[in-house]
Amino acid sequence: MIRLLGGATAALIGAAKPKLPTSITARRLHSSYDVAVVGAGIVGLATARELILRHPSLSFVLLEKEKELSLHQSGHNSGVIHSGIYYTPGSLKARLCVRGATLAYEYCDRKGLPYKRCGKLIVAVDQEEVPRLKALYERGLKNNVRDLSILDAKGIREREPFCRGVMALDSPYTGIVDWRQVALSYGADFQEAGGTVVTDYEVNDIAVASESVTGSEEGLKYPISIRAKKGEEVRCRYVLTCGGLHSDRLSQISGCSAEPRIVPFRGDYLVLKPDKHYLVKGNIYPVPDPRFPFLGVHFTPRMDGSIWLGPNAVLAFKREGYKLFDFNLRDFGDALSFRGLQKLVLKNVRYGLGEMYRGVFIGAQVKLLQRYIPEISLSDVLRGPAGVRAQALDRDGNLVDDFVFDGGVGAVGSRVLHVRNAPSPAATSSLAIGEMIADEVEGRFDL
Repeated sequence: MIRLLGGATAALIGAAKPKLPTSITARRLHSSYDVAVVGAGIVGLATARELILRHPSLSFVLLEKEKELSLHQSGHNSGVIHSGIYYTPGSLKARLCVRGATLAYEYCDRKGLPYKRCGKLIVAVDQEEVPRLKALYERGLKNNVRDLSILDAKGIREREPFCRGVMALDSPYTGIVDWRQVALSYGADFQEAGGTVVTDYEVNDIAVASESVTGSEEGLKYPISIRAKKGEEVRCRYVLTCGGLHSDRLSQISGCSAEPRIVPFRGDYLVLKPDKHYLVKGNIYPVPDPRFPFLGVHFTPRMDGSIWLGPNAVLAFKREGYKLFDFNLRDFGDALSFRGLQKLVLKNVRYGLGEMYRGVFIGAQVKLLQRYIPEISLSDVLRGPAGVRAQALDRDGNLVDDFVFDGGVGAVGSRVLHVRNAPSPAATSSLAIGEMIADEVEGRFDL
């Protein structure tokens, strides 16, 4: 095993992948648990892990609608370990990201999970972007991001020989990892601590149980019934949902608020052909433009050696639709009928049309990439994978940029906590988010 840490040097760890906790030997349905966690993405897994480690005497079940864990946002993200530069100083996102990155590196070291600390440059390609870049630097310092520095054009070329810009913010603490592998390791920790994982369990009802558990002398100690589409039932005292792309729907079926609404945005990546990988060493990002709702195209090395370019951001016609023509009538109808999306579109018509155009005509996306690495040509790229982002919107068309928790009143609402929005960078922040949600659970429920 070789571990090289420091500067932009990668940490290369030749450890085997953890056992994937995706097959369950005993589903134990119609049983009762103290706490049920719905949703086995990285946030649900991190939180379930944190809760069972804090409360080993309680019984926990993790319910996932897919046959495997962590298949959607956690398995279709950029793979970056963010350092916390972008977020408002003192904000929850800033604190969680900075702490989360530290915890993520420590966790990977402890578990032998491979990562690379390859660094990131945020590059200003012209003088107009320099003031915003300097403001980012000040913000990063206030957020206690490690080892930040400003590079001039010569410094940029020394770090990224083929990148062109007038100034850059260098963040050597930024890294890359396979977040799905990390998430599955959280799941393995949860199982090893005594938690039960049930896959292929799509929740379609959360309600007060109609009667006590058969043969139980404890009566309605477990008063909440969680039913699956296939008719199965789990009983519990308390419920935590971490539904990601379906968080609003899980809230609604338990009688809680329909807003904020989840609107899916697909991000399509290009990939750099292998013979051109020498053009990119680490992450290369643009300076964010406050006029637009999303970050813009960037260069992202991956743990498998590939290099992703992009993504764009377009409305997805299916909440879990990773292909251009994936379509679900309910998902599409819910999105188009929501006043918040209508207002967002009206405020960003030109930007949205540009994103759609670049999604169809990849040459237009290559032109954006050439602002940073002029040597890249259309013949150097191929269409790559896509991810779908669970974007929470309010009815005024504003992107919800902070964490949203939701419960309710009455027999069901008082025993349910919904994580309605866990904004990017949720993967980087996952262990810190797990701590925060566990605190919230303990504050609301009598564990």
